[in-house]
Amino acid sequence: MILEIQDLTIPTMDQECVIVNKISFGVKEGSIHAVVGPNGSGKSTLAYSIMGLSNYKPSEGKIYFDGIDITNMSITERAKLGITLAWQEPARIDGLSIPKYISLGVKDKKNLKERIIEALEIVNLDPERYMNRTIDESLSGGERKRIELAAAIAMRPRLIILDEPDSGLDFIVIEDFLNIFGKIKELNMTILLITHREDIGMVADYGTLIWRGDALLTDVFPKVMLKYCAKAGLRDFCSRKLFNGEGACFDEDYIDRIFREEEGL
Repeated sequence: MILEIQDLTIPTMDQECVIVNKISFGVKEGSIHAVVGPNGSGKSTLAYSIMGLSNYKPSEGKIYFDGIDITNMSITERAKLGITLAWQEPARIDGLSIPKYISLGVKDKKNLKERIIEALEIVNLDPERYMNRTIDESLSGGERKRIELAAAIAMRPRLIILDEPDSGLDFIVIEDFLNIFGKIKELNMTILLITHREDIGMVADYGTLIWRGDALLTDVFPKVMLKYCAKAGLRDFCSRKLFNGEGACFDEDYIDRIFREEEGL
């Protein structure tokens, strides 16, 4: 496991409520691990705590990265170990050139131009068009998300946390993002994917379902997704979109049993 979460509890800033409650799971190195669950379940809070943001310090539990206890480490210390986060809302540093922004977190400046070009190509932005552009209002939301992701890729982290990378994107663009995740994995980066969508996570190897701050299940992703569908009452959608037809993960009897268990039948 490259990342291990042990009994992690994260309270609100006033310490009066718990957002994440004694969550435990592990992320295998080289995998895509999706954290799924409805909006407000604590997924982004968990991501920010793993990255080390000061407003999301755990009150209990431990975070281990490659066997090292990073629970009390700063963002900078975690970044040096190889952890980075691509935000749900891309940074809006208007006026900065795109190459300059992508290069900000790159420690090894050797062959920097080539690394920037490679990162742009991975996120399917033509370097000939974007190497001479500036971050400004002419960029679409999708372009900004890709540039944010390119900046994270250029750092060559060991673990890249993607917080709702599909937020606000249409289906065609999302299909493109799924291919990008595969390219990132090929570069030996582990991906922790935070998403509430039932379909975006299907690119994942493993998953963890978070529901109202609790981790209900960690397993291979299809089983986690089926549990999510049962918990959310999405049988028709999941049967139609995720588990039927050629290459279906489960037969109807198994799906029926999981839904009946959730319904207490």
